[in-house]
Amino acid sequence: MKLYGIKACDTCRKALKALELAGKTVTFVDIREAPLDRSKIDSFYETIGDQLLNTRSTTWRGLSDEDRLRAPAELIAEHPTLMKRPVIEANKLYLGWKKDVRDALL
Repeated sequence: MKLYGIKACDTCRKALKALELAGKTVTFVDIREAPLDRSKIDSFYETIGDQLLNTRSTTWRGLSDEDRLRAPAELIAEHPTLMKRPVIEANKLYLGWKKDVRDALL
């Protein structure tokens, strides 16, 4: 199982800790330190859709109106913090760490 996120993200840390405590083998991928290639972002976007783009982030608020019109996968490739986190790759893709995701993975 792979968990894609950012080290400083509290939700990513909670998810990683809970999964490890449940005995799951998890590989953490910090998308700032190891940016995702475009094919991986495209794959995530095809599966998850518009929810993958975090339009509530500080990074999003700092973008110009022109930049906001660009393709979401292109924006995430350029600004990794625009990706909602965590994205968990297990038997399928999961986004976030809400109850439904916890129930499915723990």
